Amino acid sequence: MDNLTHSLVGLFLARTGLKYATPRGTAILVVAANAPDFDAVSFFWGQSSYIHWHRNITHSLIAMPVMALIAVALVRLLGRKPVRWVPAFLIAMVGVASHLILDLTNVYGVRLLLPFSGHWTHWDLTPVIDLTIWLLLLIGVIAPALGRLVGSEIGERPRSTGGGWAFFALLLLTGYDYGRSVLHSQAVGLMDSRGMLDSRSYNGLSPRRVGAFPEANPLKWRGMAELSNAYVDVPIDLRETFRPDDGATYYKAQRTPAVNAAMATFPFQRLLEFVQYPLWVTAPESPADRTTRVTLLDLRFGTPGSSGFSATAVVNAQNQVIEEGTGSLPMRPR
Repeated sequence: MDNLTHSLVGLFLARTGLKYATPRGTAILVVAANAPDFDAVSFFWGQSSYIHWHRNITHSLIAMPVMALIAVALVRLLGRKPVRWVPAFLIAMVGVASHLILDLTNVYGVRLLLPFSGHWTHWDLTPVIDLTIWLLLLIGVIAPALGRLVGSEIGERPRSTGGGWAFFALLLLTGYDYGRSVLHSQAVGLMDSRGMLDSRSYNGLSPRRVGAFPEANPLKWRGMAELSNAYVDVPIDLRETFRPDDGATYYKAQRTPAVNAAMATFPFQRLLEFVQYPLWVTAPESPADRTTRVTLLDLRFGTPGSSGFSATAVVNAQNQVIEEGTGSLPMRPR
């Protein structure tokens, strides 16, 4: 989830009363709600390093106490004001936990069991940046200020209304995510239907697994079915009749020597740790030089025509990688 959402959730947790546990309680909760994303500094070392380190150990259950202590220490150091360490640590743990829960809801996911397991857990309920969530949380920011303004205009004694609105905003967020979970289950059910009389098939084949990825509109999803030889990407609108034949088919590339050579490079190794719906695409790069372009992408975040997270390599006729790169970054010679 984006850091604005994490920050507002931390702020509202403080306003519900947790900020009174210690001096600088609000600052501690806001920092703790963002602390796992300290790993974002890995971006400065390139996309491959970012993919490897982002949502790595800092997003694991075992690191929660460490992230909480770092948040408290930062606020104590920068704020130059004593804190009550035990209560501060406890509310910081709440802030860190809110971060992990929010990250679980989106399609990117987290690896909660690192360093013991690299398994990605993702509920696929919300986009990484969800404008509807911003709107819901904005109510908790604007409403108290508006209430104080109206009160001052009519001559009422100023009073704090932040706590009640904070509860309300967090309740709205919880209800929204629950509603999306219900809609997600419906979308996955449409893609699957195994065990029913109309057992679903795509291109005449039964899917090995299916998924549904969120779009901005909660009623619209990207359905994904993995077949033995391809992926089928089906648009889902829960207001309309489901049409599995409207899906786009992306055939899996054969595991050729060129693909094996690309797999051994650093960008591909890092991306392979992350992808959940991997698609290999091979195409001639230069027929004269007999080179092949090999691309690996994750269909959760794009398609061959518009890829998100991806790795690319150019392999020569001797199956040697001569160029490699990630995402939208320029290719670099080896």
